[in-house]
Order: sequence, then structure tokens, then C-alpha cells
Amino acid sequence: MSKMPTKAEILDWIAAHPTQNTKRDIAKAFGIKGAARIDLKQLLKELAAEGHLEKRKRTYTDPDRLPPVSVLEVLPPNDQGDLFAKPLEWHGEGVEPAVIVLPRASDPALGAGDRILARLTVVHEEDHNYEARLIRKIGRSSARRVLGIFRKTPEGGRITPIDKAATLEWSVPEDARHGAKDGELVEAEQSGPKGRMGLPRARILSRLGDPSGPKAVSLIAIHQHGIPDAFPDKVLDEADAAKPMGLKGREDLRDMPLITIDPSDARDHDDAVYAEPDPNPENEGGHIIWVAIADVAAYVLPGSELDKEAKKRGNSTYFPDRVVPMLPDRLSGDLCSLHEGVPRPCIAVAMTLDRDGNKISHRFVRGLMRSAASLSYEDAQSAIDGHPSDKAAPLLEPVLKPLFAAYDALNAARDRRQPLDLDLPERKIELTEDGRVKSVKFRDRLTAHKVIEECMILANVAAAETLLAKRTPLLFRVHEEPDQDKLEALRNTAQASGFALAKGQVLKTSQLNRLLAQAAGTDEAELINIATLRSMSQAYYGPENFGHFGLALKNYAHFTSPIRRYSDLVVHRALITAHRWGKDGLSESDIEHMAKTAEHISDTERRSMMAERDTTDRYLAAYLSERVGDEMEGRINGIARFGVFVKLDDSGADGLVPIRSLGNEYFHFDREAGTLMGSDTGMTIALGQRATVRLVEAEPVTGGLELELLSLDDKAMASAPRQARGGRGMSRRRTSPAGRTKSDKGKRKVTRRRK
Repeated sequence: MSKMPTKAEILDWIAAHPTQNTKRDIAKAFGIKGAARIDLKQLLKELAAEGHLEKRKRTYTDPDRLPPVSVLEVLPPNDQGDLFAKPLEWHGEGVEPAVIVLPRASDPALGAGDRILARLTVVHEEDHNYEARLIRKIGRSSARRVLGIFRKTPEGGRITPIDKAATLEWSVPEDARHGAKDGELVEAEQSGPKGRMGLPRARILSRLGDPSGPKAVSLIAIHQHGIPDAFPDKVLDEADAAKPMGLKGREDLRDMPLITIDPSDARDHDDAVYAEPDPNPENEGGHIIWVAIADVAAYVLPGSELDKEAKKRGNSTYFPDRVVPMLPDRLSGDLCSLHEGVPRPCIAVAMTLDRDGNKISHRFVRGLMRSAASLSYEDAQSAIDGHPSDKAAPLLEPVLKPLFAAYDALNAARDRRQPLDLDLPERKIELTEDGRVKSVKFRDRLTAHKVIEECMILANVAAAETLLAKRTPLLFRVHEEPDQDKLEALRNTAQASGFALAKGQVLKTSQLNRLLAQAAGTDEAELINIATLRSMSQAYYGPENFGHFGLALKNYAHFTSPIRRYSDLVVHRALITAHRWGKDGLSESDIEHMAKTAEHISDTERRSMMAERDTTDRYLAAYLSERVGDEMEGRINGIARFGVFVKLDDSGADGLVPIRSLGNEYFHFDREAGTLMGSDTGMTIALGQRATVRLVEAEPVTGGLELELLSLDDKAMASAPRQARGGRGMSRRRTSPAGRTKSDKGKRKVTRRRK
């Protein structure tokens, strides 16, 4: 009598034989006969109950399996030149499967954004779950590119991609090397079709220097995410031709002591503030807050070369060592920056508050201002705390104290409004003069930060309200209510941690704040804050007003940063149109393409966030690379089929504990509970647990961290062999709980047992 297979063996066999998966097929494959089939039936029932299988008619299939003919959307090519696609109608509960598209010589060109009807074949590859053959498609795309490390060979060379998702190298013929040297960081373009065998061929486009150099970290992210970092000559010519603005057509605000308060390393100054007690006797105890914003619209006219490039970029992107600005420095760092003591054009709003912090009126003006001082947050806070610097001392009584008093009223109104009150410290990477990581700290959260934040929020509300009242098209900042499935996951996390989130009613931010307050000061505080953040919908820009859930506001638009956000420039133009201040307001094209613009700049915002995150990961990996072998403390902040994510206490870095390193037993992944449970020991790994880990590998070029789990909640782990099957390094593995690479997706079944 044959030995009964394990659950993992059954799952592996079904995955390898997707068209032969009836109970009879499975029994035949494992030589199970007679009464033993009853035990097999019970195993299959258990796998179905655990969510690993779904019984359809008389066959057993993976519920996360795609149909043999599917509609796909082609993704941007990876750095080997391969095209992957995502299913447009994916209903599985697991992580979306990876599909590689295999074009034939007769197929039309395929590229990012193309929608295709394709025939799928299930495969067992490291980087994908399916292979797709084109049936038909619509669309065109650009050439495929790769960023990687060049290695010299007798035939020319090879390029090893720096992308954590990459699994294959590119070959470079000798005549396409363009002088590249061994070990250099290069950008290349595919020069020929990739067949089923061999490596894709590429020609080198540019040599970017030493990949381990400090300047390469952000440069890699810029190229990898396709962020435009060089201004065309026409754009620079327009910027260089710009001249300072005068008072004509503007209200004179130069005698008002408006000041800028920014980070000490701020690269531009686009907002200034001033506050005073309201002299109106009918508003006793009230305040007037002025917020003045650089008048970028006066320089960046609709349809100009500056406008086209700003729209293309969508926003500025900030890295620890550089900024990729939305506008050339002639504007962003000079004519549109509210420098101390220099007249600058602005659009300003005066907002009147009652003593309780409620806004009772506001008015916008187009003016000319002169900043009385440029202070850092630390300068302003020290002055209020009784230790003013020489620069801040003259401003303490006439400017800073009235401003902080107005904030006290605003803060009281904020407490009544109950916006989402997350407590998530922000990391700050400090670099040496030569660009290497000196330290990783958490930024201080000062009252001065909150003062400026609340003033800017109030000004954004005023802009949205004015444009709605005047029926002028604009771009709203939209943050919709959380998805119910994500809220249910948050409830489960809260319940597992001993807290509660009300169910069965319309969700309000005040309810989430009560949950956060329950967790405050406990070991689970960070977990609950992160879980709450993950339950939120992603904010975006749109021409329709759906409110801002997180801020608990009905009307909200971005108005306060037109130097670095195209959305704010659009709102400025809308205000110019609404007030009939000039001909530099909204153009017909602006209005006609408002929805398209909103979608585009939402995409560029996400692109910048990903690039900034990847750069942080690389800096942290470089910082920790000298500590390989050290033991570190952290907390589990992500669990997936393929492993466990741990956030390290000291640096805030996220590292991956691969499933293969947890032991020889079968690990069941409970998707709803977000846990891994050992079949032999019953050991449960859950979100929020304290963890002691050893740093196994840190890869600065990719930003990958691999960890070994030593103990959970002070309980030592059983020892396990460290050798990874297949010998794949962290240079091909994502280490962020926010998502997975294609190589992770190719290992979906690994979580069911240690390989």
C-alpha cells in the first residue's frame, strides 16, 4: 500500500497537472487504492476548508487559478526585457499571479498599458506562474530598457539588473558596449527579440559610473522609475527669460510680517504665514490667519514649455541627497521661492476664526509680499519655548506668539472634527559630505510642525470652498472611505491584540481614533497604527468632490505647494479665473483635460513615492551592510505565504525572514487572520510580535535585507538549516511588506512547507 501523500505534495502535484486533478487522478498519481481513498478524500476536504483548493464539479483546483483564456494588461518591461501582465478580472483572495508574455515572431509589438486577450499555460518558474500567448491586442508602447551593473566578457559583456524583481541577465555584444567598463552602472535598451532560449540582447545607452558611489543611490531610483531629471533646452530658456514681478494688479502685502517656517534643509519656500488677533469687537477672542503662497501661475502659463514639462513631471521628487524638481531652479529656487527680504508675487488668503477655531470667513487676494524672515521649525519652537535665537527674538511677540495662539484655537476645532490621528514616526537619513549614510534617526514632531500643517489645511479648505461657490473647475484632493474588506482585516488585527473596533455602522475617523487611543502606550501601538494606515484607501486627485475621509473634511483641494505639485498650480489657475485676476488662469485645454490630468498626476505622485521608498531601502541596506551577523530587535509587521517581515527598531528598516528558514514543518498561512502556524509545533507567527533576528544579508544595490528569526516574544526558535534552495540571493528578492516581486510570486507554494 502506498504511503499517503502530505498536503504539500498534493498541492504541488495539482499545480503541476492543472488539467488532471479529479480525485481519481490524484489517487492514481500517488498509487492510493481501496479504503485509503477515504483518507485521501478527507485530506482534500481539509485543503479546501483551508482555502488552498476549490472543488468545481468533480475536479479540485487552486481557487487563485486564472482561466485558460484571459484578458490581461501588459505591465512595463522588467530589466531583462521580459513583458509581464496582470489579469484584469482577478477574483482570487491570494496575491495576484504573475503572467509572462511570450511573443512570437509574427506578433505585433507589445508594451506597457496594452490590453490583450491571451491563452495561458500554467508553469513552474521562479519568476512567474503563467505563460501567455497572444490571441489579439490593442495599443503600442516604447522600447524596453534596463538599468544594471555591466560585467565584461570575451563576447562583449552582460548586464545584471539592479531591480529586486529581476531574475535574468542581459547580453551585450562587443559593438554595443560603447566603452562601458567592468562594474559600471549602465542604462541599456533591448536591441533584439528574446527567444525562448538564451538571454535578451541589449545595447548600452549611457554609463552612469560607480554603482557603489553615494550619488548612485538616488540615481538608480530616478532611472528605474523613469523620473525625468533633465530639463529640455526650451524649458530652461523660458525659465531663464523670466523676470521678477512688480506690484501692478496686486495688493501690496510687503509691510505685513509674513514669515516662512520650513525644515532646516528646505530646498524651496512656497508658503508664508502671519496671524493677529481679530480687531472686530463682534469676534472677541478671534484670530485672523494669513497664508501666502508663491504665485507660480504668473510664471508658468498654460500651454508653455514650462507648463508642459511641469505637467509631465507632475510633482517634485525628494531624495536624501538631491531633489528632482518640477520646475527649473530659476523658478523653484529663485523667482517663485519666498526668500527673506525679497519682494515676491503671491496668492494669499486671509481667514477669520472665532475663539473656538471655527473659520467664519475668508478672502483671497493676488498680492506682492516680502518675507520678514525664513525660520526653521526648530528656530520657531525654541523661541516659543523661551530660548529665541537672535534671528527669532524680534519676531516672538509680534509674529510667533499670535501665530501659536491662533493654532491653539485651530487645534481645538481639529479635536472636535476628529481627523485620523496616526502616530507613525518619520525616518530621517543623515548623510556625510561625500553622500554616505551617517545616521538614521526619527524626526522630531514639534508643535511648530503642527502649526504650519493646520494653517495649510485651512487654506486648502478655503480654496476648495471658494471654487465650489464660484462654480469653477478644479482638482480636489480625494480620500475615500476604506474598503470594507480592509476594515474587516483591521478589526481582526485589533481583536487579536485585545482591542475593539465597532462594527455595523457608518465608519467615522473618531471610531478609528478611539482604537488608536486604546493601543497608545502599549506594545501593540505601532502595530495598530500600521494596520490602520494599511486599511486606508489611497488618496488621489480628481475633478469630482468625494471628500477627504482621513482629514474628516467635505471640501479639500491642494493649494499650498505649486512649486512642487502640479495639482496646486491648477488650483491657482482656477482661483485666477474665478476672481478674474488676469489671463493666466485656466485654459480651455486645462478644463477639457481635467480628468486626464488628475489621473496622470496621481500616477506621478505614486511613482515618486515608490522611488523615494526604494532609495530609502537602499540607503538603509548600505547603512546596515557593515552589521551583517549582528542580532537586532524588531517587531513583525507583515506576513505572507513566502515569509515574515520584521521592522527593525533602531533603523525602521524592513527585512524579510524567508519561509524556508523557519523550520522543517508544514506552515499553514491563514489569510484572514494574517498568521503562519506550524503543523508540528503549533507555533503561531502573528503581526505585532516582538522578534529578535540576525541580519543575514544586506544588499545596498537592491535595498534587500534578509533576516534569520531567533526568537519570538522572547521564546527561542527551533534551529533550522540556513541553505536556501536554488541559492538565490537577496538581490532578487523584495523586502517590503507593501508588495512582492515576481520572484516572490513564483514561490507561492513554498509557504506550505520548508523546501
